[in-house]
Amino acid sequence: MKIKLLAMVAFFLLINSGCSIEPASTASPAGSDLADEILIIDTHMDSPMLVHEAAGGFTLAESTGHFNYQKAREGGLNAAFMAVYISPSMKEKGGAAELADRMIDEIHDSIRLNPEKFAAALTPDDIEENFRKGLISLPIGIENGTALEEDLQKIVHYYDRGVRYMTLTHSRANAICDSSFDEDKVWGGVSPFGKKVVEEMNRLGMMIDVSHASDDAFYQVLEISKAPVLATHSCCRHFVPGLERNMSDEMIRKMAQSGGLIQINFCASFLDSDYADASREISRKLRSFMEEKGLTWRDPEAVEYRKKLQAENPLPEVPLSRVVDHIEHVVDLAGIDHVGLGSDFDGIGDAVPTGLEDVSKYRDLVREMQDRGFTREEIEQVCGGNLLRLWKEVENRSEKEA
Repeated sequence: MKIKLLAMVAFFLLINSGCSIEPASTASPAGSDLADEILIIDTHMDSPMLVHEAAGGFTLAESTGHFNYQKAREGGLNAAFMAVYISPSMKEKGGAAELADRMIDEIHDSIRLNPEKFAAALTPDDIEENFRKGLISLPIGIENGTALEEDLQKIVHYYDRGVRYMTLTHSRANAICDSSFDEDKVWGGVSPFGKKVVEEMNRLGMMIDVSHASDDAFYQVLEISKAPVLATHSCCRHFVPGLERNMSDEMIRKMAQSGGLIQINFCASFLDSDYADASREISRKLRSFMEEKGLTWRDPEAVEYRKKLQAENPLPEVPLSRVVDHIEHVVDLAGIDHVGLGSDFDGIGDAVPTGLEDVSKYRDLVREMQDRGFTREEIEQVCGGNLLRLWKEVENRSEKEA
């Protein structure tokens, strides 16, 4: 289990236009339906960590997690932002930038070694052109600004390497801003360095991801940024009251007013309060056991005890339809232009909705939206059109030299 998932488990078990481009022929095993005709973009997948940990064992085409080429084809997925995850612990350990560069290299290698399957995407136009060609786009994001190592020049470096968004923080406050998961609000929002980071990202045309940011940091980023921002993998606090990691109704409205959007996360703990509560109780027992035995999360005895607790206390089922509940909630609050998909696949372990276990199931999500009465145009917007609109707007407001 990767570090990011452990961090998430610790917290959760502890406590304007659509895109209707005709793609190249890519027949689906499930038969032709709307998912085969429209552009589907997911803004956050942690699959690069699996490839990195495999140390050359496979590329993203053969990855063993929620995402790989065959599963993407089965589900109708056309573009997946590969998240370069940097653990908050690397702030003290060092080596964050080195790891980020290595993982970016590995994403590039997956594209280079599979040119008939994948393609790079540096612009919205690239996404659309790859779709026409029948290739799956692998744009890149960085998750956790700790990768900058407090050096503004690294934003330019990562942009030049293909990174098109950065998640400002993760589960702990960093040099940029406070985290929704961290009780210690170091900056009361955004730091002086963080203000410069937002301004430099605006200048370059790099999208700003406010997922994981504290509420105060979120509002301050909106005030600082001259371009719309997005949450690449977040959910609605309405369904899990008190969970700061999710966005409140006020935050969703405020972000929409500036042209931003929220990309719905598929993590069951973010989607459903009953699941979150049950997970928290399991975690309480697990934490007590580990403290008594002097164990860490990775120790085999702790892993086995967690499995025992989960077997004895089955977590409630969270259906695929719950994702559409969150989408509908955003539409009711802010309109169809301000919501999309950001699964967090390969970062959420087995905490996935029933019927949405991996990227092969996107067509079932599309069918659920159709059953709920979403029009084709609305589904196109949610599945990718809104993200392309925001990305183009961020580019248009950039001030980098041509």
